[in-house]
Amino acid sequence: MLAAGELEAARGASLELEQLAGRFESAMLTGMVVFARGAVLLAEADAHGALAALRRATDAWQQLEAPYELARTRELVGLACRALDDEDAAAFELDAARAAFEQLRARPDLERVLAHLAPVPRSSHGLTARELDVLRLVASGRSNKQIAADLVISEHTVARHVQNIFAKLDVSSRTAAASFAFEHQLV
Repeated sequence: MLAAGELEAARGASLELEQLAGRFESAMLTGMVVFARGAVLLAEADAHGALAALRRATDAWQQLEAPYELARTRELVGLACRALDDEDAAAFELDAARAAFEQLRARPDLERVLAHLAPVPRSSHGLTARELDVLRLVASGRSNKQIAADLVISEHTVARHVQNIFAKLDVSSRTAAASFAFEHQLV
């Protein structure tokens, strides 16, 4: 549901999963619940809350020896760290996810993580790492809904980032922002 940009539906499904898991004692369900909660919180731009839930999910997947779920969780932990401007922790977590996806031969997941690991240009023109992620996707022609799904954030958060990008780059359209990005080698 998050990939489709349906934040409300994702939140509801997460709560429903949590209620279901409360009826059964299962380490797997616990991992699924805290992962879903973390993903929803990250999409709602609550990086602190997301990080707490995702750390619990990391522990659950490690205990269950579930490498794919662990890698997916570490990817989201990396994005939460990045949202909190902890780029060192973000790089560490994203690199761990990259290595796991390589080993698992999970190509689509690997490509997504490699995009998150793309080096940030020296001169970012005042843009945060997350705004640069959004700008790259805007420049590739993605819609706000598609960007939200790719970055696992809400469309509202994407719209806010796009507004901030326009203000910082002193442009008034997506086309102008994309042109600026290409001219200044931000993509």
